[in-house]
Amino acid sequence: MVYCTSFDSKIGLIYIASTEKGVCKISVPKQSRKDFFGWLNENFDDNEVVDNKSRNKDIIDQLNRYFNGKLAKFTCPIDFMGTPFQVRVWRELTKIPYGSTISYKQLAKRLGTSRGFQTVGRANASNPLPIIVPCHRVIGTDGSLVGYSSGIKTKEFLLKLEGALMI
Repeated sequence: MVYCTSFDSKIGLIYIASTEKGVCKISVPKQSRKDFFGWLNENFDDNEVVDNKSRNKDIIDQLNRYFNGKLAKFTCPIDFMGTPFQVRVWRELTKIPYGSTISYKQLAKRLGTSRGFQTVGRANASNPLPIIVPCHRVIGTDGSLVGYSSGIKTKEFLLKLEGALMI
């Protein structure tokens, strides 16, 4: 079963889905309800998806604490849904410390991939768990805020929240 819900956060309405294994999808503002349920329909049968806020209470609590500057590391279980390469990239993203940033080039180097930083960037862009899997901590080689599916303003907000950006 897939348990989904939504809640209002400091950055707007967030949709969440989780399985028995853990949280599998978060849609932050700029991604619509239609986008969220489109992703669910691509990955699950309709009869598996149910509305259930209580199953997502822990992740909602952790996200709220994060937005209030009271949480630096998420501890909720994760159910990664992607290709083996994507999952490898996403696992590496979870190793970027709170308040830190790295470039796409550095991320590709950490992964030891011959696929190049563009491929790493595409895997980053398809991250179904923004914020928890901190793709916002990856920036351009020149330090610019590039490539965030939820928009540069949201990326800037998250990096400022973490103290990684002093703009």
